[in-house]
Amino acid sequence: MNDFPNDFQTVAKSGNQLNPISSYALMQNFVWAKLQADPTLIDQISSMGFTAFKLKIPAINNDGNRVLASTGGALSWKEDIPTPPASGTYVLGAISGALSWIATEECP
Repeated sequence: MNDFPNDFQTVAKSGNQLNPISSYALMQNFVWAKLQADPTLIDQISSMGFTAFKLKIPAINNDGNRVLASTGGALSWKEDIPTPPASGTYVLGAISGALSWIATEECP
């Protein structure tokens, strides 16, 4: 099972040549799967002779607790993350501008 609007595997396996895959349904899947991102976060590259797009995510350079954040519109890894609790369910949040782990209920 997938989340795409059109399941082409089912259509292909049905063997019904009278109900071919439509170009509209194909384009609907392409639009559904296209990443929508701020243009400043994307580099245009070449892959196998075609134009491709790559997210600008900086590499992590060492061990430790990190979170990817935006400062002044630029992505960077924040290193001042408190150590996560050993047990329980928490979310990372900010209280009075300081990052901390906030206890929350476990999702079923």
